[in-house]
Amino acid sequence: MTVQSEGVQTHSPRSGSAGGPKAPALKRNRGGSGAGRLSRATPYLLLLPATLATLVLLGYPAVKIVLISFQKLNMFELIQHVTVWNGFQNYTDQLTSAEFWHTAERSVFFTLANVVLIMLIGSLVGLLLNRLGKRMRLFLSVALILAWAMPVVAATTVYQWLFDSQFGVVDWFLSAFGWHSMAHYNWFSTQLSTFAVITLLITWMSIPFVALTMYAGLTTIPGELYEAARMDGAGTWKSFRFVTFPALKPFFLGTTFLEVIWIFKAFTQVLAINQGGPDRLTETLPVYSFVEGVGNQHYGVGAAIAVLTILILLALTAYYLRIILKQEDEL
Repeated sequence: MTVQSEGVQTHSPRSGSAGGPKAPALKRNRGGSGAGRLSRATPYLLLLPATLATLVLLGYPAVKIVLISFQKLNMFELIQHVTVWNGFQNYTDQLTSAEFWHTAERSVFFTLANVVLIMLIGSLVGLLLNRLGKRMRLFLSVALILAWAMPVVAATTVYQWLFDSQFGVVDWFLSAFGWHSMAHYNWFSTQLSTFAVITLLITWMSIPFVALTMYAGLTTIPGELYEAARMDGAGTWKSFRFVTFPALKPFFLGTTFLEVIWIFKAFTQVLAINQGGPDRLTETLPVYSFVEGVGNQHYGVGAAIAVLTILILLALTAYYLRIILKQEDEL
């Protein structure tokens, strides 16, 4: 199309004409799909080293224990490098043994008692952290972290010294306050007193995790909810029941689940305090497996007990996971 204005001719190109300038073609980003796949695969690539390390460090020993549990492996077979397969004999012997079931029952009650104490005291300490001032909260938090970070063997050694019958601080303290019969009391002479010391040790080491997690959860609850509860006439208990507990219900369920696993498989504290004594009355399933396998050199039997321990723990966790999933559906 030609346009004439004041003797000057100009040409206006038609859109889409053969002689007109063409719009620059957009290049297709051929690498876009590859970059998208790489971005989606990045989380799995980051998890790959940890997954491989877990398979090597935990998977192989787990498979090895299962294989040993089907063998008759005592000191003779170990020295002679002889493999004697005996099928399910080790499992049959343990499942028909009264000692195994007494130990399993003891382990379950021991776990329940510790978990209840830990969750109760830990929750109270977490509520206390939420009410304290900045300096006192910092001081208590540091004390909790130090207790949590202390190695298990070191903590066990400290408790052995505290409850020593000759030079223990606990006996001296009780005697100084009028309980003279406790002056040289042997805390590791009976099943109940030994379990009391072990429970105190495990509870002391586990409370920091529950308390700090509880405090972290409390910081996420809006203050307006508590103000509304106070305006409705709710006191401290009702505020906890209708505001704090519903908001932190997932915390209670998840933390209790972790504590059940950690307490049930507790080994170092029980063994180091009194080697499962007196008279093997404080043995839990992990200690029972160690004593039978390594102590008595019946490695096949010890492996079978370890596998049964894992199965019992899986049954307990499966039951608790069912409760958690049911509670999440109700939330």
